[in-house]
Amino acid sequence: MAISTEYLTAAGEIVAAAASVKDAAAALRSRDSAMRVLVVDAIDMRDETPALELGQREIYLASSNGHCWSITEQLTEATALILTQD
Repeated sequence: MAISTEYLTAAGEIVAAAASVKDAAAALRSRDSAMRVLVVDAIDMRDETPALELGQREIYLASSNGHCWSITEQLTEATALILTQD
């Protein structure tokens, strides 16, 4: 499942409005059970480029080949969202 620009924009609105990134992840998962949404420490993503920056929160795109995960900047490759907060 590729992520569209509209999907990422809507996800950004949810992340920005949520009380915490954990709450945002729960809301995104309930909205779309097929989307994988992970919350990680911001320090773990320090060398990666976020797809969206929302103040102290960021959204990264990830993809998987079924075994290994990688960060991607390409919406068409993304199959998961990674959320962080400083």
